[in-house]
Amino acid sequence: MSKKRNGVLAFEDGSVFRGLSFGARKTVLGEAVFNTSMTGYQEILTDPSYFGQIVTMTAPQIGNYGINPADEESSGPKVSGFVVRDLSPIPSSWRSKEDLDSYLARNEIPGITGVDTRTITKRLRVHGALKACLSTGELSDEEAVARAKDWPGLVGVDFVKEVTCKKSFTWDKEGKDKTPFTVPGTSLEPEVLDRPTHRIVAFDLGAKFNIYRKLRYHGFEVEVVPATTSAEAVLERQPKGLFLSNGPGDPAAVTYVHKTVAALIEKLPTFGICLGHQMLTHALGAGTYKLKFGHRGANQPVKNLETGKVSITSQNHGFASPQEELEQRGAIVTEVNLNDGTVEGLRHKDLPVFSVQYHPEASPGPHDSDPLFDDFYHLVSKHA
Repeated sequence: MSKKRNGVLAFEDGSVFRGLSFGARKTVLGEAVFNTSMTGYQEILTDPSYFGQIVTMTAPQIGNYGINPADEESSGPKVSGFVVRDLSPIPSSWRSKEDLDSYLARNEIPGITGVDTRTITKRLRVHGALKACLSTGELSDEEAVARAKDWPGLVGVDFVKEVTCKKSFTWDKEGKDKTPFTVPGTSLEPEVLDRPTHRIVAFDLGAKFNIYRKLRYHGFEVEVVPATTSAEAVLERQPKGLFLSNGPGDPAAVTYVHKTVAALIEKLPTFGICLGHQMLTHALGAGTYKLKFGHRGANQPVKNLETGKVSITSQNHGFASPQEELEQRGAIVTEVNLNDGTVEGLRHKDLPVFSVQYHPEASPGPHDSDPLFDDFYHLVSKHA
């Protein structure tokens, strides 16, 4: 980590924060957002939903338990940049294989520490997500602000094509990874469920690995396909169900997925998570809109309107679905966010289709919503 305060984070509104640089030596542009999770920074860094974003962590000390390859949620970090209050210089965990500074440097991701993350977070809450420039080189405040202003933003941009897999594959083809998360020698080794296996197609819109692990554990053979796969190509595989993953960017821009999903939900039981929920929204003919600063963290309260149950959920999204439009197009809104009343879940009145705006695989986060994978299994079994 640099001992000189040459790191700069500048916003389009002219505000500038100076700090110590770490990670890669470079300048990046992106949308500034914040995450309120207390742990799970490596999972956040490698979540493809953060593609194109500069993430500020609200927890004050980051890096204290290091980096472990087993905690990757994709093929390496997907964030544009990383902002923390206090970078821990010495990892303290028996699982750690590398420190955060070295990890980000190796993956060409710049970071800045020693800045007031509370002030940054408050600014983003008051003014909304802002276009930003993060530089760990010798860049003046004026130049950093100018670059932030010039960045076009992510509204109307298709980032899914940047993170989706290049070709189809079967997750855990040999059947060796049947648990959602394991640490040898600990209690984190759940028993494998003994049930028939259903083959499904999972659209990789920027999926997290733990979603595939959860699907595999709950009784699915998961064939992962690129986001550009046609409805005809999916049906040729003769799956029993369809899964739509999380992902980055503006959901309205991914029109080719809207068209494909609209054709497939007439034929296959379907479950969507996060961006997958928004793909279903568009497939039903409704739209999406951008939230002021989004939901990013592992403590979002969600109420199920049908059962009255409240779950604490892990979330990462900057867009939402309008309730009135969904209801006009045959959807029943099943869940809402208790902080702002936005739609968090839906099911269709007539089709075997449902989705949630949050992350039931919760990596990191609570496990309140894990039964949704069971719900999907029983839905597929019923229509198989």
